[in-house]
Amino acid sequence: MRVRRSLACLAVLSSACATATSPEVPPAADSVPADGPGVTPERAPLLRSEVLSVMARVNDHFMAEWPSPGEDIVVGKAVPSNTWTRAVYFEGLSALMSVAPAPRLLAYANAWGDSHGWQLAGPAGTRLADDQCAAQSYLTLFSAEPERVDLSPLESNIMAMVESDTSDDWTWIDAIQMAMPVFARLGVLRGDARITEKMHALYSYTRDVAGGHGLYDRSAHLWWRDAHFTPPYAEPNGEGCYWSRGNGWVYAGLARVLSVLPRTDPHREEYVSDFVAMSGALRDLVRADGFWNVSLRDPSHFGGKELTGTSLFVYGMAWGVGAGVLKEDEYGPIVASSFGAMLSTAVHPDGTLGYVQGTGAQPSDGQPVGYDTRPNYDDFGVGCFLLAGSEVSRLSPRWGTTSKR
Repeated sequence: MRVRRSLACLAVLSSACATATSPEVPPAADSVPADGPGVTPERAPLLRSEVLSVMARVNDHFMAEWPSPGEDIVVGKAVPSNTWTRAVYFEGLSALMSVAPAPRLLAYANAWGDSHGWQLAGPAGTRLADDQCAAQSYLTLFSAEPERVDLSPLESNIMAMVESDTSDDWTWIDAIQMAMPVFARLGVLRGDARITEKMHALYSYTRDVAGGHGLYDRSAHLWWRDAHFTPPYAEPNGEGCYWSRGNGWVYAGLARVLSVLPRTDPHREEYVSDFVAMSGALRDLVRADGFWNVSLRDPSHFGGKELTGTSLFVYGMAWGVGAGVLKEDEYGPIVASSFGAMLSTAVHPDGTLGYVQGTGAQPSDGQPVGYDTRPNYDDFGVGCFLLAGSEVSRLSPRWGTTSKR
């Protein structure tokens, strides 16, 4: 009974509880070309049940590969599984549970948190945003079962930052997704404006100060990953280096913050303005095949399909459409076409994902990227894809229109 009640809590928190259980996986294609199946330009609109079905297939494959969620990740060396890559997967799993609740998924997520004693990654007292990323899923699971989840480690960690005099920790843009939603959710949960004010100070430093003049290019409405990529650094075609996944982290992070931040927050409209400005820039950079290039404004520099950045952009846009922040007629078609392109060309019959760039900091890292290539970590790409699918599934059964929330 408690599990059922917890699952209901997760669904209510996301404002879109799905009624489907264990969606049936569609039959696999008979054959797949070496570079992945081609996009079908005039494919039938995807139904919500189809989106949930593919999400289930991708997640089931991952869980089968990792039956013990607390097991270390070995990539050259053993890494504890509360590291940021796995934390992003659990963000995606939480999103899947919010639209298609299932007791086994909740049990898997709780087993992960239990295995780490609900501790953050890294050393005690860490201020590194990557180390704090696991707290996003801990907070989700706490909302479902507050008597089970121990928030004291993460709360102690965040409050130490809140009470400190410095706000210059986020020197790279990935931090906006890794930690900013933690501050937003904890601040709202505790009703403590000091936490959300600290969040604003950290965000403002990244945007306006880091690297000398900030990491946000206000003319391009895109972000440089860190100080190494600010001008005069340029891509081979002379354009600025706007890394797809880095910008995806910012875009998704802003969506995640805005999804919980009350309208009364004094900085909310500032975040909305940045999110909408980014949306316009990304709208103009989507490829004809529905993906975004790893180098957003240099299609010749490792250009081609890439799933993680594309997933994060679809996630943010779908959230924006559903929340009424973005115009449906302007962004709905991009959400439909881009998510459909990922389903058609990047998801293997067994649920493996192709076109996933491995960990890195720039377009050239983790290359080459292809349908059959595998990234160094197999978890965060799944998380990004599940995040995108969850928001797409909240839109009405037919592409291009939205259901009431």
